[in-house]
Amino acid sequence: MIELILFGTFAVLLLLGVPVAFSMGLSAFAAIIWQSGLQGLIPASSVLYAGLSSETLLAIPFFILAGTIMEVTGISARLIEFADACVGHRKTGIALTTILVALLFSSISGSGPATVAAIGGILIPALAKKGYSRRHAASLVASAGELGIIIPPSIAYIVFAVVAADYERVSIGRLFMAGVVPGLILLVGLYIVAVFLPRAGEAAKANAKQHADLAMGRISRRGSRREQAGNVAEAGEPGGGDVAGGVREGSAAAGAAAASGGVAAGGGVSAGAANAVLAVDDEPAPALSVDVVRTQRASWPEIWRAFYRAVPGLLVPVIILGGIYGGIFTPTESAAVACVYGLVVGLFVVRELKLKDLPTLFVTAGLASGRIMLIIATATVFAYVITRNQIARTVADWLLSLTDNWVVIVLLINLILLIAGMFIDAISAFYLFVPLFVPVMLELDMDITTIGVMMTMNLALGLITPPVGIDLFVAAGIAKIPFMTAVKGIWPFLGVGIVVLMLVTFVPVLSNGLPDLLGL
Repeated sequence: MIELILFGTFAVLLLLGVPVAFSMGLSAFAAIIWQSGLQGLIPASSVLYAGLSSETLLAIPFFILAGTIMEVTGISARLIEFADACVGHRKTGIALTTILVALLFSSISGSGPATVAAIGGILIPALAKKGYSRRHAASLVASAGELGIIIPPSIAYIVFAVVAADYERVSIGRLFMAGVVPGLILLVGLYIVAVFLPRAGEAAKANAKQHADLAMGRISRRGSRREQAGNVAEAGEPGGGDVAGGVREGSAAAGAAAASGGVAAGGGVSAGAANAVLAVDDEPAPALSVDVVRTQRASWPEIWRAFYRAVPGLLVPVIILGGIYGGIFTPTESAAVACVYGLVVGLFVVRELKLKDLPTLFVTAGLASGRIMLIIATATVFAYVITRNQIARTVADWLLSLTDNWVVIVLLINLILLIAGMFIDAISAFYLFVPLFVPVMLELDMDITTIGVMMTMNLALGLITPPVGIDLFVAAGIAKIPFMTAVKGIWPFLGVGIVVLMLVTFVPVLSNGLPDLLGL
């Protein structure tokens, strides 16, 4: 009965639109009151306080502040500039730039939505300018944002280590390294999908050529070849100077370029050609704040200059991870050091952060940290009810009674986590499902490190899966397209993510190999 009250109340509150933090707290309090009366809330208050007083959890607000500082100081733009200088000249260079920058910024922020927000404002318009439809641009950036909680340092790994400590201890440093190889495999998978995404160039050429042929047919019925040439140059027929409402204006040569597919000087897709396909997404993409639509290979001096400008951002993961694995400081201390480093860089090196900006910056980071810590507080009480009533043991017995095949059990757990990730955030999910599923998977002789990476990847996929999909919502907002339009472009990326998830689940060496090699 207690299970029905706990999970039933939680589900009803979620369906009513109550925020996850309050849903978990209210359902836990309801279960406690039903079982022990109001006096049962006295120990629950102690549990709530204990859940927030963990020294390890101090790393979360520090990492959030560090990511906020790096975003405000323009580090993301510098990383984009460097990645674009290295690979932007390739045919699919802008897609590779997007994924590489997401990888680099993920190693700073530790958050998926923060990564999408930091890079999306520049890269979604750049992708659109390179001929990708805005739904594909938004879905690529949102998918790359998954790396935010897979690549170290990750807030998700910190929370998992804290919650799973009741069942088997695992160091945060080991989890950080365990996420590197799966993250890189996911990066390669996302890029492969991006290579095969349809782009405006070819489609616009075919569309413009069809309109041009129709125009030429009309002209031939009107008169001579001399009249045809004059009309093609200036008549404004479909396929002329304004293909599908294109905005490129100029001479007859410009009109002819638009008619033949709109390839602008230097190899870029012209506005007219791009709009021929992008018109299905209605509004134009936001204006570029940094020009990353490169058509020629950067010279070595340009690459060196971009690298020099990006060094402050590139040093952040080196300081954080190098300090942890060098035994200089703990993960919590590394997050604090990253904050101090970010402030010094912003105020005295790049000088894009002013003293007057600090109050706003601290309030922004404080609000984000407060939301997360509120979730942790109420989720701790929720997990306490599960543990106190041995609900985890009941769930474990039920799963093990379904089948003797461990593969089927693990697949079922993955399915439940994928569905849960569609509706609730990673932190809440860890407090909800770690007590339920970790004992089961440990009983199946799965390694705790593999379990942590597997659960994190499941919840990372939830960031891009409708109906919630926080990363996808952020990307759609930046691209100024409806959420459901962005959903149409996400499925190939989601498919790749599931394939990588299966590899991580059933090939433990992918998550354990690097930590074992480093002796963690």
